[in-house]
Amino acid sequence: MKTIIYILQKEFRQIFRNKTMLPMIFAVPLIQMLVLVFAATFDMKKIDMVVVDKDLSETSRELIAKFDAIPFYHLAFAVPDETLGEEMLLSDDADAILVIPANMERSLIRDDKARLQLLVNAIDGNTAQLIYAYSSRIIGHFNRNLVAEWKGIPEFTPPTEIKMAESYWYNTELDYKWYMAPGILAILVTIIGMFMSGMNLVREKEIGTIEQLNVTPVKKYQFIIGKLVPFWVIALFDLAFGLFIAWLVFDLPIVGSLWLLFGMAGVYLVGVLGLGLFISTITDTQQQVMFVSFFFMIVFILMGGIFTPVESMPHWAQTANLVNPISYFMRIMRNIILKGSGFIDLMEEFLSLTALGITFLSLAIWRYRKTT
Repeated sequence: MKTIIYILQKEFRQIFRNKTMLPMIFAVPLIQMLVLVFAATFDMKKIDMVVVDKDLSETSRELIAKFDAIPFYHLAFAVPDETLGEEMLLSDDADAILVIPANMERSLIRDDKARLQLLVNAIDGNTAQLIYAYSSRIIGHFNRNLVAEWKGIPEFTPPTEIKMAESYWYNTELDYKWYMAPGILAILVTIIGMFMSGMNLVREKEIGTIEQLNVTPVKKYQFIIGKLVPFWVIALFDLAFGLFIAWLVFDLPIVGSLWLLFGMAGVYLVGVLGLGLFISTITDTQQQVMFVSFFFMIVFILMGGIFTPVESMPHWAQTANLVNPISYFMRIMRNIILKGSGFIDLMEEFLSLTALGITFLSLAIWRYRKTT
């Protein structure tokens, strides 16, 4: 035990003497929380719509006014024909084109029907679906009001009145920042654990101090524990710092138990640190550690459910996610913070993280060689 304490003292002194380490401990969570949570969002803030009004009637103006009344619709241009509108769509100056054909009002009066055309920039499929859904709802509501006004027919009401009260659980304001903040925190903890632990051991190789340690009677498991614990503590500190920023800036509600959250994070970090140490044992320079860690980080993050739910992925991807620790921790963070889930609810994630942690840490201990 004394040997491990001496190694820990040496590691903490080495960390605090590193002039770049302390800024990273505080700057990384601050920048990630204040920048990424705002930037990584699927919320529709602005839809640039071009209107081609060939009818120029009172009805067409009323329809345009319906769109203009919606805050995130920006009707910046009114062009005379579709060609100019399509050019703007091609140059990304517009997200959608609403084409109102000539004689629309007369067709409604004479034939009780008319056609509209909606052209949507669908390079981003999610955005295109939202634009189409919003626009269709506006047009549908306008159509019902028009029928009720012209025909004197009230909107349909069922014989037995059914009242629906909307209630959104766990994120009552539908604030996307509340959804992203726990995911960004999971990425933050992963970066601190994997990158720093791996680069610290390789740095010993580059400056030659690893040879001095290898000739000592320090056992492998003692050396690995000494390398793991300081960054385990730093990562938990950064998690607490990030949670404080999220609570202070985004008013993020922390519904569940903080003890459970940090306990799960501690188990998760054992696996992440073990993976980082394992990578450092198969590399010789800090650049190699960064490249290999970056490869695993990108794959783990994109498949971990930060943007796309794991349940929406192909079956093979869901199977591959069984060895992805971020996917488990991402669910843990969101479920504890937003839903208040308990330990029993997260038993499957806990057991999976425990198995992965033991596996990665065992690989690191097995792969490390005490050779000069």
